[in-house]
Amino acid sequence: MSINSALIAGVSGLTANAASMAAISQNIANVNTVGYKRTAAEFSTVFNAQSQGVGYSAGGVLANTRNFISQSGQLQRTTSNTDLGISGQGFFVTTEKAVGLDPSDARLFTRAGAFRVDNFGYLKNTAGLYLQGWPVNADGNIPTDASDLSKLASINVGSVGGTAEATTRAQLNANLKSSQAVSAAIATYSTATKSMSTYSATAGTGFKPDYQMTLPVSDSKGGQRTLAYSFLKTANPNEWQVELHAIPVSDVDNGTTPANGILKSGLVLFTQDGRLDVAAMKAREITTPGSMLFADPSAATITLAASDAAAGTAAAPKWKTSLGIDDQTISFDLTATSGGLTQYDSDSIVQSVVTNGTAFGNLANIDIDEEGFVTAIFDNGVTRRIAQVALATFISTDSLGSATGNAYRVSQGSGTYSLKTPGAGGAGLIGASQLEASTVDLSTEFTGLITTQRAYSASSKIITTADEMLAELINIKR
Repeated sequence: MSINSALIAGVSGLTANAASMAAISQNIANVNTVGYKRTAAEFSTVFNAQSQGVGYSAGGVLANTRNFISQSGQLQRTTSNTDLGISGQGFFVTTEKAVGLDPSDARLFTRAGAFRVDNFGYLKNTAGLYLQGWPVNADGNIPTDASDLSKLASINVGSVGGTAEATTRAQLNANLKSSQAVSAAIATYSTATKSMSTYSATAGTGFKPDYQMTLPVSDSKGGQRTLAYSFLKTANPNEWQVELHAIPVSDVDNGTTPANGILKSGLVLFTQDGRLDVAAMKAREITTPGSMLFADPSAATITLAASDAAAGTAAAPKWKTSLGIDDQTISFDLTATSGGLTQYDSDSIVQSVVTNGTAFGNLANIDIDEEGFVTAIFDNGVTRRIAQVALATFISTDSLGSATGNAYRVSQGSGTYSLKTPGAGGAGLIGASQLEASTVDLSTEFTGLITTQRAYSASSKIITTADEMLAELINIKR
């Protein structure tokens, strides 16, 4: 009977509008939830098959919930550098536990990027989900795999210890006085028995240099070492005898007894206008091998073998065994256009010595850039990449299944995931110190409340009216 179908249609209206009310309530409750995506109840008609001549049978209405997951919220600035937002498509890959992951463990996808460092150093958001990324390998590279979730690992910033960086480069800007008097005792100079590196006025040892300049260097452990250039004017114009040595001499093993700490010795030549005469030194080295301080002054380098290497020699010095440090190669820029090593008729002086390398430093900060690289910054100025944040994209984003914690799961309708680096293959960029706001618009939701309430009331009127009609029908026979 048509009146009965009207009752059923009214009930379906109540049910559908109750579902819409629940969706609106969920949206309003999450208006301040980071990365929340609004939901809405969409109505569709239910149609019953009709038979001619027997009246009309109302089908009613059906409510289907739609998730607007692909809709992006605005990014808002925060004060925490571990807060992350995504500008564009993609989701953070997260897990419910930090370590011991296997293929059966759930991987959840979220835009809620309010990550904090937990007590074990892992990045975890307010829902307790751990951020996944590609970790740096032993070679310092970050291998990415777009199809294998097992290659991801929970990003840990607490396991990053202190670091040091050995000196590999030094730039000298110094002048030697061209009118320097030649020492009367120069004939007694010898690197083997009376070197400049062993000079001591109090002990009466060695040979006093005409000029000496020192260079601070850092070893592989961040320890501070000192190298020195000692210069001695020879009787030949524009020619200086030079020793490159360690201070103290005991830091180096070069096979001499007693130790003299010399790493390199030989001549340097200058042109008549006071610049290093690179061409003349190369030519002299060919005719008299080993006579020049460096065979090619434009590519001046020294190498010190590690402390645990075999005994050092003059040609292959090494760090002293007791120091326990790694091998080290240092390049010297002696021919810089802005200065370098010069010989003008003014006082011998060092204008500047610029070296790289740093002493031991502790972790000072964590920085995450727009490409998702997580970088540790140390208080000695050294930076080191730890990992790269992974983003996942889907063919049908709005079909993802919802999970607790403002996260989503892969569903049959969403299709499988595709892992991407931020900014690549359609994935968005990372916004550090930013969070994605909820996509809920209160004006829209409150308007929906009004229309839903009215529709619910109207559906109830269908039921009361149909009930009154049935009562009239029953009252026909008294």
